[in-house]
Amino acid sequence: MHYALDPRTFFYSHYFHLGLRFGVGLVGVIALAMWLTDIHIAMSIGIGALCTALMDMPSPLRHKFNEMMASVLLCTAVTLLISLCGPYYWLLMPMLVAVSFFASMMVVYGKKSMPLQLATLFIMTMSTEHTLTPVQSFAHAGLFMFGGLSYLAYAMGISYVLRHRIKQQVLAEALFELAAYIDIKADFYDTRYNLTEQFNKLVRHQALLADRQQASRDLILRAHNNRKDAVVVQIHVCMLDLYEQVLATHTDYAALRTHLLDSPALRTLHDLAYKAARDIESVAYAVTRKRASYPEVDYTPELKALDQQIAGLQDDLDAGKPRREAVTVLRAQRNKITAIIRMIGELHVSSQKVYEDTPFWRDMDMQPFLSQQKYELQLMVSHFRMDSPVFRFALRVSMAIAAGLAIGAILPYKAHSYWIVLTIVIILKPSFSMTKQRRSDRIVGTIIGCIITAVVLKFTPSPAAILAVLVLATIATPTFIYLRYRYAAIAVSVMILLWMYLVAPSSNLISERLVDTFVGAAIATAFSFVLANWEYQSLPHLVKLVLTVNLSYMEASFDLLQGKYRNDFIYRIQRKRLMETLAALSAALVRMLDEPESKQRAAEDINLFIVQNYLLVAHVAALRAILRRHVRDIPSEAVNAMLEASHATVCRTLSVALSRHTGATPPAAPLRREAVAEPDVAWSGWPLVQRRIRLLQADADKIIVHSEAIVRNVANGD
Repeated sequence: MHYALDPRTFFYSHYFHLGLRFGVGLVGVIALAMWLTDIHIAMSIGIGALCTALMDMPSPLRHKFNEMMASVLLCTAVTLLISLCGPYYWLLMPMLVAVSFFASMMVVYGKKSMPLQLATLFIMTMSTEHTLTPVQSFAHAGLFMFGGLSYLAYAMGISYVLRHRIKQQVLAEALFELAAYIDIKADFYDTRYNLTEQFNKLVRHQALLADRQQASRDLILRAHNNRKDAVVVQIHVCMLDLYEQVLATHTDYAALRTHLLDSPALRTLHDLAYKAARDIESVAYAVTRKRASYPEVDYTPELKALDQQIAGLQDDLDAGKPRREAVTVLRAQRNKITAIIRMIGELHVSSQKVYEDTPFWRDMDMQPFLSQQKYELQLMVSHFRMDSPVFRFALRVSMAIAAGLAIGAILPYKAHSYWIVLTIVIILKPSFSMTKQRRSDRIVGTIIGCIITAVVLKFTPSPAAILAVLVLATIATPTFIYLRYRYAAIAVSVMILLWMYLVAPSSNLISERLVDTFVGAAIATAFSFVLANWEYQSLPHLVKLVLTVNLSYMEASFDLLQGKYRNDFIYRIQRKRLMETLAALSAALVRMLDEPESKQRAAEDINLFIVQNYLLVAHVAALRAILRRHVRDIPSEAVNAMLEASHATVCRTLSVALSRHTGATPPAAPLRREAVAEPDVAWSGWPLVQRRIRLLQADADKIIVHSEAIVRNVANGD
């Protein structure tokens, strides 16, 4: 279950606070307007506030202002343009199609532009409901802008006052997802779970975790100027260090299960990981409640039991039982988990201290860690080509809306074209899988919303009761839109239907909208196959990007391991880039599996390709942990020689895989260098480093196999 759906955390999450801010602001603007004017003017102002509120998301203050102001200006221009064209049907229809096309092209700027696209299409649709004179059109646009600016001022004021609180909430979400990630890893020690399925689950959650960590970076690292900010920065940095320690716990789970099936050690490891996840959750709970966090989890019983189990296995080994590999791996896991427990302790401490400044890579440029959002016209223009998924999506939306308008005009019953178009706008998304999910949620949500509205109007028809339900629905809509869209669809149906009832009561209100929803859903479904962009078409590009970024990551990793950098700044940047590209490929795979079976390509090889790249990151993290743990008496020259040889081999391997996708001449086959001889000095880390390097090279070799299979299967599928 999502952490924000848990009653213990729901009211502290930024999702609920977003809904509360949205509801209070929107209802407040409309209520004030109704007090000063009449209901029709208040509705015009309220629509402007609603379109602006759609852009009210957790963002740095400067970004939030730019995004919301863009919504005010763009939506005002659209409502004025459509209102002026309203009396001229021959002009209105082409203008609606043109606005739909250009609004849909805005998705080229990324997921943050999706609410702006929705707001633009929403106000375009609502502006067709009434025919206005030119004077009325300008007056309506002025009221719309006033409502948008009113909500903008309100939202910016609240966000400024609560700017530190929002950082805490977003950081807490990243911590909760890290705890969920560890829960998945804990089940690797449980023989009831299939290892392959667990790897798949882990990689899927990796994409979500990367997204939450990036949201935390964007808010926390852009502005951290006071003592309160210093605390969340330090927690954030400790969280990322802890994440790397968790990555380093990857091991040969199959060997552990084979050799320790009859030992309680696996259960003990599972219990330790489970406790670690709950410990991290306790930090997240404290952060959401603006409190310092103190350790409450006791790991002592499990650690003592694990030490006894290791001692018993060592006795078996001394007696001649062949469990050397299992004992070595188990002892290494014990050390890694101890390091994680120690790092969680530092996470608790970081929430307790009051820092004078932000102890985070002083004098370093944080821009590489932050999302770069550029709204340049040239970027949109560059996608005006038929092979662009965004261009095809824009054409698909404009054609679907044109069809919706035409069908709405000829249907025998009293159809509402604007409601049909609004349904199309909400359902039709850039990918087939998103459209499929939205269609289901929209239909189910509308049916339930209509039933709830009918019950409210039947049994509690008083204005006070209707307003109370309306306020709750208004708060619930943004609260659940990123958590459970189906709940949001229910709430938005109730909200819009009740608003319409208050403005223009009608006995057929609910049944008419329900039929319009089914018509719009049918049109959106039909056009989801028109100029469709199937996910397999983007796979070669995404795979090539992963390999390119992985090469850069390996360069930075081995330079760091060999001590060529003073700090791990560059390494962290490259690791972030690799995790993001893996998350993008994983998301594409998940979407592809929701598409028709005839449009699926190389699903198993893509999944294994993602897993192998993920394992390379885990091996590097493990090497860092080993070198830190065994730093005493380390033979630097010999270790660096081994790392250099491994680096050359792995990079050549990745280059061969990349050449399959670029068509370039592959480099010479990787030369298997002789293992670097161990020096005379005794060093405890030798067997661990050598074993981890062997695993690193073996998993790199598998990347070539899966990469070639992806190229072959996608090409054959075409």
